[in-house]
Amino acid sequence: MLFPRERLEQSEAQVLAPYASKSGQSRGREFPEKESAYRTAFQKDRDRVIHTTAFRRLEYKTQVFVNYEGDYYRTRLTHTLEVAQVAKSIARALGLNEDLSETIALSHDLGHPPFGHAGERVLHELMAEHGGFDHNRQSLRIVTHLEERYPGFRGLNLTWETREGIMKHETVYDAPDGSFEPDKRPSLEAQIVNLADEIAYNAHDLDDGLRSGILSPAQLVEVPLLQELAKELEFDLEKLSEFHRRVFIRELLGLIITDAVMATHTALEAGRITSLEGVRNHPTPLAGYSEGLKTQLAELRNFLYANLYRHHHVVREVGKSKRVLTELFRQYTELPEMLPPNVRKAVEREGLHRAVCDYIAGMTDRFALEEYSRLFDPRS
Repeated sequence: MLFPRERLEQSEAQVLAPYASKSGQSRGREFPEKESAYRTAFQKDRDRVIHTTAFRRLEYKTQVFVNYEGDYYRTRLTHTLEVAQVAKSIARALGLNEDLSETIALSHDLGHPPFGHAGERVLHELMAEHGGFDHNRQSLRIVTHLEERYPGFRGLNLTWETREGIMKHETVYDAPDGSFEPDKRPSLEAQIVNLADEIAYNAHDLDDGLRSGILSPAQLVEVPLLQELAKELEFDLEKLSEFHRRVFIRELLGLIITDAVMATHTALEAGRITSLEGVRNHPTPLAGYSEGLKTQLAELRNFLYANLYRHHHVVREVGKSKRVLTELFRQYTELPEMLPPNVRKAVEREGLHRAVCDYIAGMTDRFALEEYSRLFDPRS
């Protein structure tokens, strides 16, 4: 039995919630093209994202710990996959379009430069007089302009819904862009990805902090949410073994995901949301947490800021990354002859500073460090 695209679209219309995004009702692509015989439009988007160079490079880009610090810490790629898993779990429970949520999740960090948010801040400062730098906009730039894989257009020609989800990605670290209907909310699938991003980095940065030894299990008693969870699991945080740490993080994820599902469902019921337009026209985001958990997650974030992200070890690495990216940018803009031929061609189209910014933003941590060594170490 075959399941062509039309049958998959019919299944979505019958099975998904009335407020879900249906691929058969997509606003379409910027450049008209024939859709796949056996994939919906959102599934086709997902597959195109996975096959990009930018997606592969995420394997060697920083989440919290720089790539060379160990093989067991999250990278930007493993973080992205974890966000996609969480997003799909929440979307499935709410009757949303899992394919669209997964696609937006897989795309949301494509534009991140090396060295995480520290690298983003550096590039934004360096580009202050040339349009600035924002990783959401860079993600859209990658899928609409920088990836060249098709003869008829630049970029991947993704659907409007996927591109909107990328540009309206919003967390405490990410500001949404107003270029896609700024007066309206994004789809609930996109809102779910915003939650999934927060859920993944809260739980997994905590896990990496414990694994690295920067955080000690005994410190977790400072966070009410973690203290309550340990009590429920009958774990002694003073003597948390490696196995119990894994169980603890898994249970923390489950707790937050369940709360997000129930709180979002409650908001949909309270708002009497019965259509996608109802989602878009609602005055506030519908995806969220219960009030109690929202407060507890803020306490967890404050704890991670104070004890992990601002730990002297992490801060030292941030300082290194700033020096590396600043010097690479200065060297390339002062002596563009040092740039590889493909980047020099991009200079003619994009201008010197934007082409250099695109080049540096696309680097992995490892490549940026090696390039810095090649340019400034006389022994290299």
